[in-house]
Amino acid sequence: MRQVVLDTETTGLEVEQGHRILEIGCIEIVGRRITRRHFHHYVNPQREIDEGALEVHGITPDFLADKPLFSEIWESFLDFVKGSELIIHNAAFDIAFIDYEMQLMSPTMGCLADHCTFIDSLELARSKHPGQKNSLDALCKRYNIDNSQRDLHGALLDAEILADVYLLLTSGQVTLSLGDEGQVNEATAVKRVNKDRPPLRVIRANADELQRHNEKLDRLEHASDSGCVWKQLEMSV
Repeated sequence: MRQVVLDTETTGLEVEQGHRILEIGCIEIVGRRITRRHFHHYVNPQREIDEGALEVHGITPDFLADKPLFSEIWESFLDFVKGSELIIHNAAFDIAFIDYEMQLMSPTMGCLADHCTFIDSLELARSKHPGQKNSLDALCKRYNIDNSQRDLHGALLDAEILADVYLLLTSGQVTLSLGDEGQVNEATAVKRVNKDRPPLRVIRANADELQRHNEKLDRLEHASDSGCVWKQLEMSV
């Protein structure tokens, strides 16, 4: 399954007042692995920014003056998200703004639901943690996710954080794909591995250790709604 975690920043809170998107960020998840693929753009909203919104994200009109219009990034955005399952915290807010941008481009464009399905991570969190705070910051604290860089809101940073939150919220297991999505910097690889060192000795698990390992995986399989990621990996090999 391909999922895309999405977040936006806007000029204000009310789309009915003509407020618009000024930043959009997306992170890709494939098979419950966060990949290196992402989509990110700042957007010239062609209108003023509310003081309250400016205090939240710190993105100024001067910074956005030379950025593309939403209509200029629309095709690349749609190419990235089309056919995916979007994961959005308080989904109704972001979807309303994207639908509004689509209508401004053309009244016949329809809506984002014509191209994607949605999961509202806020509703998931409320279901799992009723009566508790379920903001992104609160969930980071609950799941021990580092959000120390989040002095101000930012669409891409918030999407990255939400990707970790969502995977922990739904299964308690987070993995990062290091496959074909990107290349490892050679200089970094040299620093991490000393090519002149002798081969490492491989110590095989004994029968008792293997049994305890499998019992642990069975407990994870039972506790997780989506199954045990480790078992899924073993089956795919």
